[in-house]
Amino acid sequence: MANLTEKELSAINDLLSSEELEVKKFRMLASGTNDQCIKDKFNDIANKHQNHFNMIYNQLN
Repeated sequence: MANLTEKELSAINDLLSSEELEVKKFRMLASGTNDQCIKDKFNDIANKHQNHFNMIYNQLN
């Protein structure tokens, strides 16, 4: 990967932080409900954000 500027690295860091926060938020919401349908939906959303995080992170390697 080409060298990134400090501004680009900061933007990527912000994206990673945002995706990580979304994963945590939806995992917390899933653990706070007894409705299995809603729990599954929250976990699906958390998994999508985890996949986004992984894709962004893997581009740095």
